[in-house]
Order: sequence, then C-alpha cells, then structure tokens
Amino acid sequence: MQRSNLYIVVFSAILTIVLGGLLSGTSVVLKPLQDKQVELDTKKKILGAVMDISNIEDANEILALYDKRVTSTVVDINGEPMATDAKGNPLVAEKIDFQKNHNKFKKDVESRPYPVFMYMKEDGSGVDAYIFPMFGAGLWDWISGFVAVDSDLNTVRGVAFDHKSETPGLGARITDEAVKARFVGKKLYDASGTLQSVNMIKGEKGEPLDDHHIDGMSGATLTGKGLNAMLMDYFGYYGAYIDKVKAVNEPVAQVVEPATEVEEETAE
Repeated sequence: MQRSNLYIVVFSAILTIVLGGLLSGTSVVLKPLQDKQVELDTKKKILGAVMDISNIEDANEILALYDKRVTSTVVDINGEPMATDAKGNPLVAEKIDFQKNHNKFKKDVESRPYPVFMYMKEDGSGVDAYIFPMFGAGLWDWISGFVAVDSDLNTVRGVAFDHKSETPGLGARITDEAVKARFVGKKLYDASGTLQSVNMIKGEKGEPLDDHHIDGMSGATLTGKGLNAMLMDYFGYYGAYIDKVKAVNEPVAQVVEPATEVEEETAE
C-alpha cells in the first residue's frame, strides 16, 4: 500500500522523537553508574601508584581504603592553594578530568590547576607519600600517569601509567609491572637540588643505572621519550609546590575533601 509523503514525514518525526527520548533517558539513567566507574578507576590508579591493591576486588573496599588514607588539594603553578576555577567553581582534585585539564591549558600551563594527592600514614600522623597526576603524548596518542613520591619529595615510591593506543608488546609495556618497578627508588633531584627527573634510556640493556635513569623498552624509543617528557614537564610544574612543602616540612595547601555535589571541572 502506497503511503503519502505526509505520512512518511510524520512517521519519521515520531520515530526520531521516540528513539531520541529513549537514548536520552538511557544516558541519564546510566550517567551515575558511569561517573561511579570513572571515580573507582581514578582512585584505583592513585592507590595503585603507592601500594599493591591487586588483591582487592571489592570496589567498595577500594573506595573505603581511599577515603581512609588519601586526601587531596589543588595548587597553582606557584604552589599556592587554588580553591576555585576561573568561573568561581570549587576545585576538587578528584573531580578534575586530567585529560581535559591538560589539553585546555596546554599553551597556558601557568593557569592550569594542579591536583595533588596525599597518602596519609596509617595512624594519620602525617603524609606518607605524595601522588602527582600527569598527562602527555606517547607515540600514537595520549599517555598518563600517577607518580607516587616518598615524603622526602625526592624518592619515587611507585608509578601507575596508562595509555590510549601504544603498540602492544612495545610502548604499551609502560603498564607492565616489570617496567613500572624500574622507577621505584629512583630520585627526582640531584645532590644540588636540581630537577633531573627519571629518564628511560634507549634500548633495554639490563645494566645498572644511576638514580635518574631506568632501562628502556626495546622497540619503544618514542614512547619512552614521551614518558620522559611527561615526567620532566609535570615535575617542573609541581616544582614550586614541592619546594614549599620541603621548606615547611608539611603540606602547604589546604586539604579539600572530595564533595560529590561539586560540579565536574570541564574544559571548554
């Protein structure tokens, strides 16, 4: 049976509205679950940089551990507390989208908010380790990391790296436990206090290296260079904060507890 053009137009419009409504409704319903998963993933990476959580499978246990041991703050490039963004919205470290934060201020690093996470001693008597989030470029796409540093703000406690599309078996090895372990115990600053960071060398030689170098990954030189640049850049950005904490021997920025009702920081 042949339908009129008007019938086809009306039918298509109704179908579009119904399907659009279903998709929109599904997105609204699923968003809290998606936000919860992002929160869990971020907190797992933060904890994973400073301790082994591979044997904890219960998400609630991980979140409870995070709430018990981790506090956070946000500072500017001068190491001063940064309570709000340019629009006056409260800044909470856990709510900052690290990728958007990196890209939005790529050419204006002095305006970028810098989250800092502090892993507290079990008895709550002080900071056991600082965890610095960072973002950079690998061979094919972005790489990111959380680098935990002892309370001396010089010795690397552990790292947790991630990537979007580095080559499996080559650059993607930055997430391997064996590669991450190479960073443990390395130093950020030399004896004169100059930032040297930790640099991955070209090639995988298995030879002893100094405090500022680790063995490379065979066939992944460019990913290694991206990793080196990310570490040097971000520890440079955090330099003023690190200097201030060392000077007073305590966190200089006000600790801000996570607040679920705070709107997520977004890039424009």
